[in-house]
Amino acid sequence: MWSNTSGPFDSSTGNYRIPMSETRMIMKNILKILTATALVGGVALGVQAAPEDDREAFVKAYKWKFPDLPREEYVNGAYAIDKVGRENWEAIEEFPPYEPFIDAGREMWETPFANGKTYKDCFPDGPVIAHKYPHWDKEQGLVMTLPLAINQCREANGEKPLKYKRGPITEILSYIAFESRGQVTNVEVPEDDPRALAAFEAGKKFYFTRRGQLNFSCASCHLQNPGMQVRTEILSPSVGHTTHWPVYRSKWGTVGTLHRRFSGCNENIRAKALEAQGEQYRNLEYFLTYLSNGLELNGPGARK
Repeated sequence: MWSNTSGPFDSSTGNYRIPMSETRMIMKNILKILTATALVGGVALGVQAAPEDDREAFVKAYKWKFPDLPREEYVNGAYAIDKVGRENWEAIEEFPPYEPFIDAGREMWETPFANGKTYKDCFPDGPVIAHKYPHWDKEQGLVMTLPLAINQCREANGEKPLKYKRGPITEILSYIAFESRGQVTNVEVPEDDPRALAAFEAGKKFYFTRRGQLNFSCASCHLQNPGMQVRTEILSPSVGHTTHWPVYRSKWGTVGTLHRRFSGCNENIRAKALEAQGEQYRNLEYFLTYLSNGLELNGPGARK
């Protein structure tokens, strides 16, 4: 057990470490915040919190746990709180392994479809568009993510849809993410369509629901225990989770999508991986991205 005088950052390892006594205090604080927003463990407490109340609750919880961590650092995930891991990551970023994917994505963007049109015809403001997704599509009544929009564009122009976890989808996403760097996350939950709030709440419920043989939720790792270590991994805060995708993972040996990571997380806790770009994962992405409102995009990224 760490001593109460060691503080949240352990200089010997370069990681944040929270004493058990402080962890109990932190959890009490988190529970108070979540109770104030009418949600504990995914169970509504009679009053539905506004999305902005939820976002502020998360920000306050992480501020309590990492008081000296600048807000803009959250876009770097675990490398914001893992000194040793950050050094290795920064070395990798000098020669980014995702660069070939950006180049391939640029070629995809510029190459006409069989009918002579291009992605530009679907996304006239592109390729700087990553910050506009996900968003609530009132006409279709669903959360519109960028991969889903890309495939709808392709199908509308007579092209086959791309697979959602790996392959060419990661190339076009890498290019768009790179061109969109520095744009600010700004997800809205429109008040004039109750279905949008329902989708947000469904994403929140998914985040807090325990599942799988290990009986973990997203919150178990990323709200309750960020900064702690599981095997060789430092658990990251949920704020900032969506800013740096798609990601080249050394474990994968290629670039993968956010929904591939969702599937991997489910499998890690011995739960069934759900369909990439299915409603549940899109709602989860909607909720998580809203938590990162105000943070800059810095994808594509590189991770272990």
